[in-house]
Amino acid sequence: MYSGSCHCGRVAFDVAVEGPIGDVVECNCSHCSRKGYLLWFQPREQVTFRSGEADLATYTFNKHHIQHRFCTHCGCAPLGFGTGPDGRATAAINVRCLEGVELDTLKRIPFDGRSY
Repeated sequence: MYSGSCHCGRVAFDVAVEGPIGDVVECNCSHCSRKGYLLWFQPREQVTFRSGEADLATYTFNKHHIQHRFCTHCGCAPLGFGTGPDGRATAAINVRCLEGVELDTLKRIPFDGRSY
């Protein structure tokens, strides 16, 4: 189980997964590169909110495939929602917003979102 939150703590969530995080995606699209996202994709049903789901606003751009969610109070963007290539509801979790994660230990997979 991993726990995460926005900067101010109003939005708090858990990701019900056993084992290590593994690989994360570092996308070079205009949005992800500016925000510094390191994304970990999990099935949407693995994410549950402890608080603040109503405090999230949504930003979409380009093809509008991903709903980038951010806290309306502090502006922090801990996760997004979309549909995976297999058609399944997916959560893109910004691992920078998870507690106790050593970012240096994660394998970063580059994704060329600028060309997508």
